Amino acid sequence: MKLACCAYSYRDLLTTGKMTLEQFLDTAVELGLDGVELTQYYFPEETPDYLHHIKREALVRGLDVSGTAVGGDFSDADRGKRRGQIEHVKDWIAKSEMLGSPVLRVFAGRAPDGVLRSVAEQWVRDALAECAEVGAAHGVVLALENHLGLTGDAEETLALVEPLDSPWVAINLDFGNFRGDMYEEFRRCAPRAVTTHAKVAVAQGDAREQVDYRRVVRIMREAGYRGYISIEYEERGDPVAAVSHFAAYLRGCLVDA
Repeated sequence: MKLACCAYSYRDLLTTGKMTLEQFLDTAVELGLDGVELTQYYFPEETPDYLHHIKREALVRGLDVSGTAVGGDFSDADRGKRRGQIEHVKDWIAKSEMLGSPVLRVFAGRAPDGVLRSVAEQWVRDALAECAEVGAAHGVVLALENHLGLTGDAEETLALVEPLDSPWVAINLDFGNFRGDMYEEFRRCAPRAVTTHAKVAVAQGDAREQVDYRRVVRIMREAGYRGYISIEYEERGDPVAAVSHFAAYLRGCLVDA
């Protein structure tokens, strides 16, 4: 397994202009990371020239673009808005290919008020299936994140992915988004994971519990996972110092888990 960092970890710096994407790449190099996940929200422009520029800047720094990420909601009650979300994901599949990213993180959303959960789930499966056809044409896997809502636990997440039986639809396993027996949830999803997000802690009721990443690494290895552990820092405080500390901890976990 290798270490990466999500641009989201530095979201406040990127949205206020205190950090550019190029400086984010520099930070990843300083941390000795192998790759970066580039989140759509932080691109100042999305022209082919700029996307190719960022791809080159990652290359010359020796970084993989381990993944890209968009927001979205495949279960919006408004049919037109759902169509807009699907087209947005299709657009970013093509842009992911331009960036050299093999995987695009997507969200399912929540069941809207007044809509049966089973109906909302089918909207998500239909959207994933349609986008997967475009993903196959561009060589980009869709990675559905367990992000609460319709993906609140392993059973719900797998129920959206497994029926499609597509090699172009998989899971972005976020280690900070499950509740309860999270390690068992990780174990169930791990065989379908193609990328991950590593948060420092997870909410358990009113408390926040530190994630044991040595245990996580063992679970992922048992599932045959050899991809990226991508830092997604969400705690309060200065991310520059905190991400450096967290990266050192994760590197140790990969060595001695």
